[in-house]
Amino acid sequence: MLTFFLFLEVNVAYKLKSVKANNNVNKRFHFIKSKEEYISKLKTILYDDYFEGVEISQMPFEGLMDEVVSLIKSAHMDYTYCGHSRLFKNKLNINSLDESERLKAVEELKKGIDETHTIGAKEFQFLSRTYDKNKIAEHIAALAKSTRELCEYAKNFDITVTLEIFDHTIDKCSLLGPIDRVTAFLEQVKDIDNFGFMCDLSHIPMIGETIEENLTPIRDYIKHAHIGNTSIKDKNNVAYGDMHPRFGYEKGENDTAELTIFLQHLKDFGYLKEGGNNFLGFEVRPLPGEDERIVIANAKRCLNKAWRLVH
Repeated sequence: MLTFFLFLEVNVAYKLKSVKANNNVNKRFHFIKSKEEYISKLKTILYDDYFEGVEISQMPFEGLMDEVVSLIKSAHMDYTYCGHSRLFKNKLNINSLDESERLKAVEELKKGIDETHTIGAKEFQFLSRTYDKNKIAEHIAALAKSTRELCEYAKNFDITVTLEIFDHTIDKCSLLGPIDRVTAFLEQVKDIDNFGFMCDLSHIPMIGETIEENLTPIRDYIKHAHIGNTSIKDKNNVAYGDMHPRFGYEKGENDTAELTIFLQHLKDFGYLKEGGNNFLGFEVRPLPGEDERIVIANAKRCLNKAWRLVH
């Protein structure tokens, strides 16, 4: 029996691709084109009682948020708010060494925290951004400063702030990043009581770490977990990078075995436990020509099988 909140990300807006090796990738993936299509995709999740919540972000269309939140509430589901798109679409860097640019990013994410509060969500997510490899320590200090400012602001609304750990060289090219950078950053923010990390199974192969290496040092600070797949062997493959192909994808890195190890660690840490309500979210998307319903069914079957193997 699944004893955790199972989320499915509704990330249809601003799904940007930063990999330069495959410039045609966005032309082959389907992107939401209307309010009606967004609502239709959302309802696919809301109809399915396997899921207990969704992750939403800044809406891609005006006047959509109220309807989205109303539908989620009517489905008796929980929801969190992802602020990534606010940085992507405005080309902002939360760990910029240019103080004016850093402050612009902080102010934009504060707007996201405002929206998180307005819609009644209690978790706000963000990510680190690009960096100069010769100034890692300086970028980490800038990120820590920004994080402290965001968390202090979010405290006014009883909102938890989570930083998602991404890849550092392949797709998002984020500062955090490898675990040595993550732990260096953690030393500067571990006293903040409304801060935590989001770990992500699909990002671990891109970083080049084992699941144990990636998770163990932050075990006490995990507030959210994502599960998904990635493809990194062929830069010309449509699924290359942070595109979240289905589990078991022939050119992918994650399947039942990797998911089992990931879940086992989270259970051993006490993050997943009987009667618990911590967040576990799918990030999956159909490749061109695939049926989204089959991809969702694939993810559910993979999780069910992996969870049975956890002891």
